[in-house]
Amino acid sequence: MGGLNLGKIFGVRIAADWSLFVALWLVTVSLALGSFPAWHPDWGGGMRWGIAFVAAVLLFASVLLHELSHAVVARAYGLEVRSILLFVFGGVANIEREPETPRAELAMAIVGPLTSIALGMLFLLLGGWLARLGGDPERLMRDLGPTATLLFWLGPLNLFIGLFNLLPGFPLDGGRILRALLWRATGDLQGATRWASLSGQAIGMVLVFAGLSMIFGARLPFFGAGVISGLWISVIGWFLSSAAAMSYRQLVIMHLVEGVPVRRLMRKEVAAIPPTLPVARLVDDYLMGTDQRAFPVLADDRLVGLVCLEDVRVVDRDVWNEIEVGTIMTPVAALETVGPDDDLTAAMRAFSRKDVEQLPVLQGDRLVGVLRRRDILKWLELQAPRGERPAQPRPA
Repeated sequence: MGGLNLGKIFGVRIAADWSLFVALWLVTVSLALGSFPAWHPDWGGGMRWGIAFVAAVLLFASVLLHELSHAVVARAYGLEVRSILLFVFGGVANIEREPETPRAELAMAIVGPLTSIALGMLFLLLGGWLARLGGDPERLMRDLGPTATLLFWLGPLNLFIGLFNLLPGFPLDGGRILRALLWRATGDLQGATRWASLSGQAIGMVLVFAGLSMIFGARLPFFGAGVISGLWISVIGWFLSSAAAMSYRQLVIMHLVEGVPVRRLMRKEVAAIPPTLPVARLVDDYLMGTDQRAFPVLADDRLVGLVCLEDVRVVDRDVWNEIEVGTIMTPVAALETVGPDDDLTAAMRAFSRKDVEQLPVLQGDRLVGVLRRRDILKWLELQAPRGERPAQPRPA
């Protein structure tokens, strides 16, 4: 999972996608130029912008707590959580594999919305205590201090996040709850995912059409009206519909590769090179002479690293003859590897962890082949049912 590394919490890497900073800017601008001047005309420009920025950061901190609650429960059920990515639509926890039981799925899914709802209620209670609610309601917002204003803004938003995530459309938490219940009733994970995914696509398309109608002037209950709001709702609906379809295709992929050994799809005849080979020879004799893009580096018949086209690109062409492959390769300790008897599901998880195109296949420390992502794709296209042929497998 990419993104700017923000550190680790409970051993889980926290990353920020570039779109998160766009969202932070949009929320800050909306509050500083819209809501805060209306609520607090006596606030100066510096104070409005400062409080608006703090509010935006706290909003995404709340989203992070929502995702961390998923991670904590996932770990309690023995599932590895590698990272959490924050982006424009919220956050996503990168969990290594699907839960093994409906009970685990239900617990993981429901804890996120409950966390957001609990945060919303806590913020509103604290805001009410600070504001000493009472008196003229029309003067309430104007008389609030900065802290109470933040709490009264964050409270309803967290309640909305929690309730929105309870919509029964996969991959929203509500869709995962629906999947868990269907899975429990039928015993069929793939069938349950298919129906939950169809529900997610339907809800997504409803949001798309609702947003479009708002763009053209309609006023809808709860959503209101306006071009900007309508555009935002349409984008969220499109994202939800696309994510629902992709989530089902990902599950189809994992079911197709389950039980298939790596040796069935690995390439046994692979050109390997020594670490002392000059980069110029690598380019002329290997990269330009074959369709192979990555080459295992062997020393005394042991794998010591992997070198690929991207490694060559970082080297100045003028020194290709002086630089050896061993100085630019990725060392074996930093590589994801699989064994020939490993299940392809393990290989798929290894592909997603580093987002690479090929994996060395090792028996002990001896190279026996290379597994390429595109070979898995070719095999999937031949195996998938009509109408369900998956796109190139990528991290969920």
